Amino acid sequence: MVNVLGYDVGGANTKAAFIRMQKGKLQDIQVAVEYFPIWREPEKLTDVLLKLKGQLGVNRLDGLGVTMTAELSDAYTTKREGVHSILACVKKAFPDVPLYVLNTDAKLVPFSTAEKEPLGVAAANWAATGWLVAQQVKDCVVVDVGSTTASLIPIVNGQVAARGKTDLDKLLCGELVYTGSLRTNVAAIVHSVPVKNGVAGVASELFALSGDVHLALGNITSKEYTCETADGRGKSLLETYARLARVVCADTEMLTQQEIMTMAKYIYDKQVLQVAEGLSKAYFHTKALASKEVPVVVTGLGKDFIAKKAAEKVGVKAIVDLETLMQTNAVVAAPALGVALMTALKLEGEPIKWIRQ
Repeated sequence: MVNVLGYDVGGANTKAAFIRMQKGKLQDIQVAVEYFPIWREPEKLTDVLLKLKGQLGVNRLDGLGVTMTAELSDAYTTKREGVHSILACVKKAFPDVPLYVLNTDAKLVPFSTAEKEPLGVAAANWAATGWLVAQQVKDCVVVDVGSTTASLIPIVNGQVAARGKTDLDKLLCGELVYTGSLRTNVAAIVHSVPVKNGVAGVASELFALSGDVHLALGNITSKEYTCETADGRGKSLLETYARLARVVCADTEMLTQQEIMTMAKYIYDKQVLQVAEGLSKAYFHTKALASKEVPVVVTGLGKDFIAKKAAEKVGVKAIVDLETLMQTNAVVAAPALGVALMTALKLEGEPIKWIRQ
């Protein structure tokens, strides 16, 4: 029996997955998520890692796997500095546990290698998700829509087949779309919106987030709106409408609820289109390489209301929810789960038996 923790250290959210595995068979799986904007106090990451460990009730550990995207935070001057800072916090939290770090080739490397080659492990969490799905679906495109970004991950013949490895490369080829379920500035989704029988340009200010759009439309609950709001106020519908009205320099005395909802629906449709445009590139590239039908596998907070809708817009017929494939709701933290399973596999050397064949 091996006990393993996997961490996905993001800029805004840190996720943990704890698994117990015996001879390839998963005995237990638990996940926890902590909203932690690392740019405020990056040195407190160690405390967050230990807090998540405590929430999961972890006592004995045989190994720990880590992946990250937080190195992009402007808390750090460079990605190299960010990776080294994150690794130092991990080492401080777990000084006596074997540590492995995921690289952009979807391989686990020893902690010492990650320290020597920091850019090789920067922003690699998409590879953990891709690897996780590839254990089950041999040809597909994964659409993982989180709070901040949408990752589009091609899988061909059971292997991650991403054309881009770095964030920049992935932005260039469309495999990363910088739009998400909660934290995206509405002004980064649209430049104008329909209102009062006309079209108004939007204010280039941080007045409202995508979380406001999805809360207003009922796509998420206030509990799922885990990040802070643009104005620091609450997450009631009235407060949400006020933030959305402010996008066109108005307020709830100037606009009706229906007018605000019309704006929200328009912004939502445009966000789905953003993801669909990236997915179209990844999907047809993957279809050209695959010998069979290529389904789209959706995951992340926005899997139902963004990822699925984007796949439908592209014309994909086979859309699969990762949660149904893996038979666990732990896929809300798919990269953490993936890196935990990779670590357990490395320690045990046994094929994973809990995933249906």
